[in-house]
Amino acid sequence: MTTQLTATQQAILAHAHQHTAGKIEWFPENIKGGARQKVLDGLFNRALITKSASNWLIAAEGYDALGVPRKGAVNAPTADTTDAPANPTTPRTRENSKQAQMIELLKRPDGATLNQLVEVTGWQAHTVRGAMAGALKKKLGLNIASDKTDGQERKYRITTTTV
Repeated sequence: MTTQLTATQQAILAHAHQHTAGKIEWFPENIKGGARQKVLDGLFNRALITKSASNWLIAAEGYDALGVPRKGAVNAPTADTTDAPANPTTPRTRENSKQAQMIELLKRPDGATLNQLVEVTGWQAHTVRGAMAGALKKKLGLNIASDKTDGQERKYRITTTTV
């Protein structure tokens, strides 16, 4: 199934692909101020772009929607594929996705607070909690511990043992 792009989305993604190695820097003349943010939000919500530091970049789905090869993609397998799961049905996350960002925060020894997870994903608190229960625990089988010390915010972290 091909993702349908608006003319504006098509123009922005095509320009980034052709001129800035996938970095979103250019907008049509008629897209200014709040409209730019709405276009970025629309592209991000459809997983067509991703945020890296302070830059917006075309995501894999954005290249697919454009029908062009991803920057730096290779067709032949390389030696770097050794960490790929042996079982193709094993769930995996995409690099730089919100889910992957959550996992990175939760892997830290001290874990992450709900507010930190909300900040990194841009989701509401109930969505973050739902993602932890559904995607991370049920689908990926990760063990997530929840700890609350008196006077401090609750912290969540990925553990190696079942709690």
